[in-house]
Amino acid sequence: MNRRDTVLALAALGANPALCRAQQPTMPVVGMLGSESPGVWTRHLRAFHEGLREQGYIDGRNVAIEYRWADGHNDRLPALAADLVRRRVTVIAAPGSTPSTLAAKAATSTIPIVFWIGSDPIELGIVANMNRPEGNLTGVTTLNHKLVAKRVELVHEVVLGTRSIALLVNPTSPNLTRTAIEDAQAAAGRLSLELHVLNASTEADFDAVFAKLVQLHVGGLVIGTDAFFTSRLEKLAALALRHGVPAVYHFREFAAAGGLISYGGSIADAFRETGVYTGRILKGEKPANLPIQQVTKVDLYVNLRTAKVLGINVPNTLITRADEVIE
Repeated sequence: MNRRDTVLALAALGANPALCRAQQPTMPVVGMLGSESPGVWTRHLRAFHEGLREQGYIDGRNVAIEYRWADGHNDRLPALAADLVRRRVTVIAAPGSTPSTLAAKAATSTIPIVFWIGSDPIELGIVANMNRPEGNLTGVTTLNHKLVAKRVELVHEVVLGTRSIALLVNPTSPNLTRTAIEDAQAAAGRLSLELHVLNASTEADFDAVFAKLVQLHVGGLVIGTDAFFTSRLEKLAALALRHGVPAVYHFREFAAAGGLISYGGSIADAFRETGVYTGRILKGEKPANLPIQQVTKVDLYVNLRTAKVLGINVPNTLITRADEVIE
């Protein structure tokens, strides 16, 4: 039967051919909820697409992706999440941002949500159980936030004789800020260090932050885990080097861009795993049955070029522990 005969047959049965076409299964839609702007996440999103591809999904071919970006303004996230809910997307993906995850969770209890965060999702009230999340959320955690205390210790180990350090936090991420300060204060207390807490939530704040660091004569800077800082890690590394501040963050890209030390998990691995879980949910699996993936591998990167510029002799004990030494 050719196409003309098919149309006539449908008409004879009282069916509207155009309506039948319209009722064909539609392409599933992934709503990407990002706290930053698309430009700063471009290369990381490639890893998310790789994860989707592993599950057989290619954007524009058998899945559509709609993006909602807060451009660094966390207060916009609830409205953006609500918009994706109204759009009735199939899955919401919120990689690399605790505020995005919390906004998505507040917006819907039915649409599956896949997150990647650097904190404990149970402590934040995102899921009830790591092995069986028992709700509409699942995802990946690198637990980078739990390493704040270790980064304080690394500054103390590298910058010999320092008596004070600084912690940079984003006040628009109160959940992360509170625990980062508590962990840093505890570590600083054990090491008899004075801790200065500085705030930044926009790039315009950076100049004032580094001017204050120079004024305080701190021995080093620990940058708190936050999507805003991650999206600008290269700028932060450059500013730290320019102002002569030994700085520690958690992704390799920070040390590669001129930061002194990176200690934490992998951005690419976390984004790819988020894409894999999104693809599995598109295939029909339920978030409640997908255990939270914990990226437990922690890597240490030391930039000896930066150390030389800063006049720091990195202890051999630290160099031998490093997964990569940048020379």
